[in-house]
Amino acid sequence: MFTIFLIIPGTDTKCTECVSLQPTQHGKVGDSMLLKVETHFDVQNVTFQGSWYKIKPNNTLLVTFDNINAIPNLRLTNRPALSLPDVSLKFDHLDEETQGEYELQINIVFPGIPSPVAATKRVTVTVSVPVSIPVISKTPESELVEDRDNVTLTCSVEHGTNVQYKWLKNNMVVGPSEQHTFSQDYGTLDINPIKKEDIGQYICEAQNHISSKLSKPAELIVFYGPYNLAVNSEQGLKTEGVFMVNPEELVYFECIADSNPPNTCVWISKTKNSTEVLMTGPRFEVKPHELPQGKEFLCRAFNNMTKKQDETKFTLVMSRIGKGKAKYSQEGSALSPLTFITISSVVIIVCMMFVLLRKSCHPRRSMISFWFLKIFRHHLDNVHCIRNTLALTFFFFFVI
Repeated sequence: MFTIFLIIPGTDTKCTECVSLQPTQHGKVGDSMLLKVETHFDVQNVTFQGSWYKIKPNNTLLVTFDNINAIPNLRLTNRPALSLPDVSLKFDHLDEETQGEYELQINIVFPGIPSPVAATKRVTVTVSVPVSIPVISKTPESELVEDRDNVTLTCSVEHGTNVQYKWLKNNMVVGPSEQHTFSQDYGTLDINPIKKEDIGQYICEAQNHISSKLSKPAELIVFYGPYNLAVNSEQGLKTEGVFMVNPEELVYFECIADSNPPNTCVWISKTKNSTEVLMTGPRFEVKPHELPQGKEFLCRAFNNMTKKQDETKFTLVMSRIGKGKAKYSQEGSALSPLTFITISSVVIIVCMMFVLLRKSCHPRRSMISFWFLKIFRHHLDNVHCIRNTLALTFFFFFVI
């Protein structure tokens, strides 16, 4: 089946649909490649002629042809072969010089139309060497301090052409920003200035049209802080910077902050008229009974690498919170058994009353007629039953 083209005689006609060709083709060094041309006309019933050119990087004639013959450019050492009648171009052995942009020009004379119809198609050919495993290098190699230093990460391969790179931090793609800039092929990543958020494992991916490889992870370490400084203690109660502790307890305080490397901590006591350095270190030990009530303390954290510091205040108040809790617990435990005994006694009394009432007021009889014969005695027994029950109830409640 062929496409029917409407061509007006006497006009300079171009036929964009007469032939088709893939606009881009990728190949590997050493392989073959066919630039397949699909003709949408009856090649047996028309007259055509044309040429293949390599137009980039240099304009070079490759081959000319018509319906019957193909004439290659004899000056070329690696000459492609032309396939007739579909005018496809084949490379038997690709090398890096084959890469470039190619153009097919063809003129077609249809029956009954004296003027030829022109068709032009272009195709871009890439020829690549597979990439090797990329390697990451860091400049400078020394320690990095937040907000002071910048760093350059470079990804390189020993083998590979037409390589493009991609960066990942902790398996997330790193994109361009005001702080992160890249080279044209993304092989170089500049971070300026370095931040705490840049800490992590970096991987670069090297890829071209025919292959892709990942590098080994590279750890980026940054000195930062201190941030989120706080004083904590396992003893006592803390409310908005005030610690309530038992006077007899030995209390330990810890000065904690988000920092790399760990901070140097200084513990300071403050009064209205003086300030005293108590000790240096992340942990502070104090005996509350040796201190005046409501004394104010301060923890100052300093990072020797970033030269930054932070401080936080807290107040120590003595209170017997531990014994109060124990006393409350003992009182609660003493009350519970008494309640249990009282409830149990009431239940037992009610059950005994029910049993006695049943035996006294409703004795079993083997014969029904006996009831009717001694009905008067039955009423008399009921009177005695009620009296005995009331007396027994009064006795048990008196005992309780």
